[in-house]
Amino acid sequence: MPVKSVAIIGAGVAGLTAALSFARYGVRCDIIEQAESLEEVGAGLQVSPNAARILSALDVLPTLEAQWLEPETVDLQSGRSLKRLVSLPMREVARSRWGAPYGVLHRATLQAALLRAVQGNPLCTLHLGKRLDAVNKSIVAAITFQEHDLIVGADGVWSCARFAVPASPVATFSGNIAWRFTVAQSDVPDFLLSQSVKGFLGPSAHLVAYPLAEKSGFNIVAIAAGANPGDTWKAEAQGKQHTLLLNQFRRWNPAFAEMLKTISRPTFWPLFHAGQGRWHNGSDTVIIGDAAHAMMPFAAQGAAMAMEDAFELAAFVHRHASLGEALQRFEAHRLPRIEKARKRAELNKFAYHASGPLRLGRDILLSIRPPEAFLADLDWLYGYRAEGL
Repeated sequence: MPVKSVAIIGAGVAGLTAALSFARYGVRCDIIEQAESLEEVGAGLQVSPNAARILSALDVLPTLEAQWLEPETVDLQSGRSLKRLVSLPMREVARSRWGAPYGVLHRATLQAALLRAVQGNPLCTLHLGKRLDAVNKSIVAAITFQEHDLIVGADGVWSCARFAVPASPVATFSGNIAWRFTVAQSDVPDFLLSQSVKGFLGPSAHLVAYPLAEKSGFNIVAIAAGANPGDTWKAEAQGKQHTLLLNQFRRWNPAFAEMLKTISRPTFWPLFHAGQGRWHNGSDTVIIGDAAHAMMPFAAQGAAMAMEDAFELAAFVHRHASLGEALQRFEAHRLPRIEKARKRAELNKFAYHASGPLRLGRDILLSIRPPEAFLADLDWLYGYRAEGL
C-alpha cells in the first residue's frame, strides 16, 4: 500500500529536507516542531558536494548560492607555528570533480531556505509550538487531525521519537564541547583573513574558521574537552568555562589567546554521539539524522548525513510497496555509509588533536602528501549520489 501521508517530528535541517523529499513523490507531510518560531540558532555550516547535490534536486541550492561563499581552498595549518600543512583547491575542484559545489554559510541561512521551500509547497504543513514528550500515531493525530502512514523522527540528539523504536541508539556525552562564535569582519585577525576554510591543529584541540558572506563576519569553532552543560545548544561560556577555553589553547600560538580573550559572550555546545541501535520499529516509525546516529563533527558531515538520510528515506519508501520492507532496506543501505563517515570523523579527531611526537609526525605527513591524494580520499564522501537522484 503506497504511503500517502507522513508526520515528521522536528523542523531542523533533517526534518525540512525530509518533508521536501517526500513531497517530490506526491506525499503529504505534517512537520511538528516544539519551538514557537524557527529562530536563528546554530553557527557556521559547511555544505559539501554530497549535500549540495540533494539541495539542487530539491530546488533549494540556487537560493543558497546567492548567499553563501564557495571557499577557494580548505587548508590545514599548525596551531603553534601557523604554518600551512596542506591546501586543497576546493572552489575549482568541487564542481568539476564531484559535480556539485562546496559552500559555507550560517546554519540559519540553510534552515531558512529549506523553510521557505516547505512553506511554498502545498503538500507540506508546519505545526509550530507543539512539544511532544512521547510519539505515536494517536498523539500525532491529535495535533495534525490526520492519521499518518509513517512517522519520521528528525528531532535531533535528544530525540523523543527515538523512544518509539525498540532497541534504538542511546546518545551519550562525548567529553568534548564546541565553542562557537562569530567575529565581525573588522575584528578578524590577519592570520585568519582569507576566502578559505582554515583548520588549525594543535595539542588536544582544533579550531576551524571561515568567512560567512551573508553575515559579514567569520565563523569560528574551537573543539576540545569540556564539561556537559546539559540539554542545550546555546550555553554561554562565562567565568570558569571561558577560563577553560583559554587554558585549552595556552600551548598554541599566542595569536589565538589574543583573539579568544577579546570575544564577547561565546557559546559552547556539548557534543553527543549515538551508539549502535535500530532506526525503525519495523512498521510505521523511523528515526533519521542525529536522532539515529549523532556523530562527532570532525568530518563536518552531520548535516550532510541528515540530508542524505531524509532524501534516501523518501526514495526507499516510494520504491517499495511494503513500508516495513522499505524501512529495513533503508537502514541496511544507510548503516555502512554512516559507519564509514563516523570512522573518518574518529580518525580526524585522533590526527587533529595529536600532541608530542605524534603531532610532529602528523605535520610531516600532511606536508609531504600531495593534494591529489587527499582529494582522492574524499571521492567516496563528496562524490556520493544519493538514492533518488
